[in-house]
Amino acid sequence: MTRILFIEDEPAFAIGVIDRLRADGYDIRWESNGSAGYQVACANPFDLILLDVSLPGKNGFDICRDLRRDGVSAPVLMLTARGEVIDRVLGLKLGADDYVQKNCEPIELMARIEALLRRSQSVVTSPEIASFGDIRVDFRQHEVSRAGAAVVLTPIEFRLLEYLLERRGNVVTREELLENVWSADGGMLSRTVDVHVAGLRKKIEADPRYPRFLLTIKGAGYKLAV
Repeated sequence: MTRILFIEDEPAFAIGVIDRLRADGYDIRWESNGSAGYQVACANPFDLILLDVSLPGKNGFDICRDLRRDGVSAPVLMLTARGEVIDRVLGLKLGADDYVQKNCEPIELMARIEALLRRSQSVVTSPEIASFGDIRVDFRQHEVSRAGAAVVLTPIEFRLLEYLLERRGNVVTREELLENVWSADGGMLSRTVDVHVAGLRKKIEADPRYPRFLLTIKGAGYKLAV
């Protein structure tokens, strides 16, 4: 289920939006204080952050700036009661992905949310390049970057990521990974896979404790959910 963090201090407006989002199948976490919302966004993975500009504790501009500084890559849709161009420009410069006025039609707000989710969850691939979230993989150069910064993978970690990308969206068993990534038979312990998956998670996930992309499927194996 798609998880959205909604940081908004006006209860009447928040409840209306939350009801609409839940009716469309989204999992919503609501925070009414800017400081609390910022802490929740840093500590938990979300597919999208819906962020009011005017908030108690910490305003939306500061939250957006600090989230990007902290490496939180979830798309941010900023909300404001005002329509000044300078507000929109500032929000976008600080790392917001889109900006909408609160008095817009509900159908427009939902369309903006859906568009951001599609954009962030899509995988761009070519014979030499693959990207998802803020991760970019260059197969030819054997290079990986996250939010533009180089990520150093071991050869096994790179092959593991490559194999999972080839089968993105599908569950891959430990046995399959051992056979195709390590070229090993059943004699090698599946714990080897777990250790390397954990190491890869630390390098590509914003919070390895709550992975957004490299998921463990209990009793089955792993899946790259991109």
